[in-house]
Amino acid sequence: QVQLVESGGGLVQAGGSLRLSCVASGRTFSSYTMGWFRQAPGKEREFVAAISGSGGATYVADSVKGRFTVSRGNAKNTVYLQMNNLKPEDTAVYYCAADGAPWGSRGRERSDPASYNRWGQGTQVTVSS
Repeated sequence: QVQLVESGGGLVQAGGSLRLSCVASGRTFSSYTMGWFRQAPGKEREFVAAISGSGGATYVADSVKGRFTVSRGNAKNTVYLQMNNLKPEDTAVYYCAADGAPWGSRGRERSDPASYNRWGQGTQVTVSS
């Protein structure tokens, strides 16, 4: 079973950039659909972005479209979230998640946390104004 470890979070000023990484264990990483979610204090977990196993398909939330980019390097068992032009409202704990079902599987809504069955421990992103 895949295990996920996020890194790259930190404190950044508004307008700055960060790149989050999520490294997965296991030898079948390229078969996993991967997602990024975030959760701010007192709020529900929110979808940020998702990417297919091959990296050929992506889906980004409207709230971050044009600022955040999701990518993956299957040779390194890693998925990335490049975050540019950060805003204070982006402050949250960011989680990566994995789903063994292929992209486009029936009943697997990629923006729904319930579609993912493996989660990392999260990394804190704080954006100061």
